[in-house]
Amino acid sequence: MRVLLFGGTGMVGQGALLACLRDPGVREVLSVGRAATGRSHAKLTELVRPDLFELSDVEDRLAGFDACLFCLGVSSAGMGEADYRRVTHDLTMSVAERLVRVGPSTRFLYISGAGTNAGGRSMWQRVKGATENALLATPLDAYMFRPGMIQPRDGIRSKTRLYRALYTVLTPVLSGLRAIAPNAVTTTDALGRAMLAVAERGGDQRVLEMADINRLSREP
Repeated sequence: MRVLLFGGTGMVGQGALLACLRDPGVREVLSVGRAATGRSHAKLTELVRPDLFELSDVEDRLAGFDACLFCLGVSSAGMGEADYRRVTHDLTMSVAERLVRVGPSTRFLYISGAGTNAGGRSMWQRVKGATENALLATPLDAYMFRPGMIQPRDGIRSKTRLYRALYTVLTPVLSGLRAIAPNAVTTTDALGRAMLAVAERGGDQRVLEMADINRLSREP
């Protein structure tokens, strides 16, 4: 399987990248982002672009992939709706529309979030919900992943300073919570495995919640 990865430097994207590099079924990964991942591996090629809206000159390099793992995202904290929508909705759809042109058979996996709702009260809910709906309306074989609390593993750290501090404090709590309420928490490695399971096999369920993610991560 050939995998196209967007957002490989973020916490979720790092987990997805590690899952790809560990999985013998993945033979090639092209990581596209504004910065290099900092990893070196025989499977991994990187395409660093300062503006991910401007990919016209490299569009042909996005063709021929079996799956796109779209892990790009930002926290909505402190952002106005227009700016958040540009990064969350507009950029996602820009990439998806390119794939419709050059790789219409590519399976598109989008990292959304628990509680996403196009009619929700919170700005992030509405924007992510609109993004999900727009992706599901494309010709792509698209799947929405809605993780909630994610415990970083394998030395992975969030790029957001506040989140790093929270994870340092909450890691023991999250470990305990996973033991008593396993579907309240997932991990970066479990989410990566779940994404690869869907990338490889697809499925009838287009929106995957925490319980689905954890179940898929355990499947052989």
